[in-house]
Amino acid sequence: MELTQLGQKVGIPASPLDAILECIKIENPEVKKSVVRFSCPEFTSLCPITKQPDFARFYIDFIPYDYLVESKSLKLYLASFRNHGGFHEEVTAMIGERIRQAIRPQWIRVVGAWFPRGGIPIDVIWQDGRPGDIEVPELPLTLFTGR
Repeated sequence: MELTQLGQKVGIPASPLDAILECIKIENPEVKKSVVRFSCPEFTSLCPITKQPDFARFYIDFIPYDYLVESKSLKLYLASFRNHGGFHEEVTAMIGERIRQAIRPQWIRVVGAWFPRGGIPIDVIWQDGRPGDIEVPELPLTLFTGR
């Protein structure tokens, strides 16, 4: 796949459906033995009922098969949720499924550590596949750490 966003001035897509999630073909087979972790500490979407902003920290862990996610396109994809209305569980699963479809990893886990709503933080963990013999680093013990 040709990269169209990296090194270019690209605006934030209007919605997650408009975002282009790009991937990079793995050339070094040793990379397939790695756990890749992205951390997005400032994720924002909208409550579908109140239209108020919801905030979260996202952790995206995966063991690649043939492709990696290109980080700028991932950043733009995640930013495209700022005007998207969705429940925490729905948004977390939507992100996981979109990345899974783009890169077809051996294993993927997406964790949305949502800031409290009504005094209750909500952690949503979506995953697909199995990590096999590769050791996956632990997530922070307490996902919600306040602002």
